[in-house]
Amino acid sequence: MASAILVNAKTQRPSVCNAAESLVVHRAVADRFLRQVAPRLDGVEIRGDDETVSILGSDRVSPATEDDYGREFLDLILSVKVVDDLGQAIDHIRRYGSGHTEAIVTSDLDAARRFQLEVDAAAVVVNASTRFIDGEEFGFGAEIGISTQKLHARGPMGLRELTTTKYLLTGTGQIRS
Repeated sequence: MASAILVNAKTQRPSVCNAAESLVVHRAVADRFLRQVAPRLDGVEIRGDDETVSILGSDRVSPATEDDYGREFLDLILSVKVVDDLGQAIDHIRRYGSGHTEAIVTSDLDAARRFQLEVDAAAVVVNASTRFIDGEEFGFGAEIGISTQKLHARGPMGLRELTTTKYLLTGTGQIRS
């Protein structure tokens, strides 16, 4: 499921704001997962930390720079970071995330719930592609803009203007066609 979701989120339309730009992998599954998914990311340049380079080799992975983790590539480029636990993953997202969309693939419901509650993004996805986070997909009609800000109103404000929305989506492996 994680491979299918990642491949879809990165390659289906890499130039859009809901495409995957960075992958954070738990150390316990990093070796097996990265070796399994890398061939499916044909044509994707991978920029990874030392552990990712060690697993996949320097012929497949370029060393990631600090800038790579917070960058919106809008291209077939993916940064990869291996972490020890969910807390480190959430900290990484706090530091480098865009506030637009973050996703987790897990069978651990407690981890999924913690991720949804602690990650600060407009949309937090569990077990589905980030590519679903789109105004038209949500039934809002054509998207005319995207905001990762929490306060969007100017001038006099009532209760409605002082609230924000955080979308929590849970799937079972859905990808966008």
